[in-house]
Amino acid sequence: MTLHFNPTETTESAVLDEAHIGHIRGALGTIHHADHGPRIGFKRRLQTLLAILGPGLIVMVGDNDAGAFGTYAQAGQNYGTSLLWTLLLLVPVLYVNQEMVLRLGAVTGVGHARLIVERFGKFWGAFSVIDLFLLNALTIVTEFIGISLALSYLGVSRELGVALSAVVIMAAVGTGDFRRFERFALALCAGSLVLIPIFVMIHPPMADVARDMFLVQLPKDGKLSDVMLLIIAIVGTTIAPWQLFFQQSYVIDKRITPRFIRYERIDLWLGIALVVIGAAAMMAFTAAVFAGRPEAGNFTDAGAVAEGLGRYAGRLPGILFALALIDASVIGAAAVSLSTAYALGDVLSLKHSLHRKPSDAKGFYGVYFALIVVSAGLVLTPGAPLGLLTNAVQTLAGVLLPSATVFLLLLCNDEAVLGPWVNGWGMNLFTGVIVAVLVMLSIILTASVLFPEQTNETVILSILGGGSIVTVAIAVATGALRTRWSTARGAIGRLARDSWRMPPLHALSPAKLSMTSRIWMSVLRCYLLLAGGLVLARIVALAVTH
Repeated sequence: MTLHFNPTETTESAVLDEAHIGHIRGALGTIHHADHGPRIGFKRRLQTLLAILGPGLIVMVGDNDAGAFGTYAQAGQNYGTSLLWTLLLLVPVLYVNQEMVLRLGAVTGVGHARLIVERFGKFWGAFSVIDLFLLNALTIVTEFIGISLALSYLGVSRELGVALSAVVIMAAVGTGDFRRFERFALALCAGSLVLIPIFVMIHPPMADVARDMFLVQLPKDGKLSDVMLLIIAIVGTTIAPWQLFFQQSYVIDKRITPRFIRYERIDLWLGIALVVIGAAAMMAFTAAVFAGRPEAGNFTDAGAVAEGLGRYAGRLPGILFALALIDASVIGAAAVSLSTAYALGDVLSLKHSLHRKPSDAKGFYGVYFALIVVSAGLVLTPGAPLGLLTNAVQTLAGVLLPSATVFLLLLCNDEAVLGPWVNGWGMNLFTGVIVAVLVMLSIILTASVLFPEQTNETVILSILGGGSIVTVAIAVATGALRTRWSTARGAIGRLARDSWRMPPLHALSPAKLSMTSRIWMSVLRCYLLLAGGLVLARIVALAVTH
């Protein structure tokens, strides 16, 4: 389907790659670049939505990857459905974070990493990109671990299966056709729905599922420190740093502009719905299958979950779970690799678009292919420290996520960057709470990974208690991050707002940080020093021990 209206001229934008300007050629429809007409009638709006669908669905379903399968299955197997409520609490957090990056992508036309460099300096830009690169590389390794576990259950050669998966992931991206990749990715999104038939076949007690979805409680027979770490893992696997970088760049690569932000928000909500449905289904059917069994409370990995499903619920649920794990790992590996390639392309001024052939964007595709090949190779290497790599993913995610969210918050209050699209007071207040809580949880996670024996219930409760007081103070202060645009934007007409784009980078006024912004930057520096100190202390302790 193709939509076409009379063209009108828009503001000059800061788009860095000319491939990011042109028709929106989505998996399910096309919108011409010159299309600035109104969407009147249900059919026209539906056609527009179908053409826009993609970024929100892919980033959210991609986040329900191999690590998420392990985390949600662990929650269900070890604690039943008692932690289902965490999923609903994460919904507004997911929406707020990803809505801000989709807004940044549509309005600025510049990737997240490049904006950090331009507005906060080369140091913070280098820190964000290097940390993202390391974290993403390790995350992709976990995706191939997931593929390996699923193939082992299905009786397929591990070496052959991992190699073929790597080839498929590279081939899907390397065609130089954006629409072809998006169709591949959306097919994988649809494949994630295979978790629903497993849920139906096992039919867990719906009364328990409904109650625990809305009743906030901690497992009665669970150790507080273990339960808290699992809750933090659920937060970490549901809200990952790579999502911020991926969605902003993918929105740009799809050529989505401000007048389509409303449709992209619907796309995001659909993606969030799929994440919550999939996660809740996994928690519920693993809880039902393992209740009263020897494996209850003794989670090992996702492969063992498939075996348990096959043993207690029938071969078909086990096979479907393994296929869902492969599906999730493939889309996760593709999205995480793309987020890295996009970020490096932005910062290094390389051609970086799925609209380009590999021969026309060698650096962009080179980074993507190298990440896939090295990660798959590590998983197939005998004696590779895969457990250590998984722990490293947790630690780096804990360090990067709060800092990434701080930069996101500050960018969304930068008048020169977002103009009439900057955050309002309510968004700032809520995001301030999110950032403060993430810092608190990431300190607990980092400490528990580096010093598992010392991080007991007393330490965790102390961090939670002190952090809660600081959270309230910081959140209130963050609510003050308002610009004249945020108070005046209501007076700006919709047409003017929908056509506003960030000026070219060279024409931007210098970044002016408010007092609250400077406080946030100071908090970020202190946090990174603390996290870095913990890592250094752990390295020294290990060196002395050995």
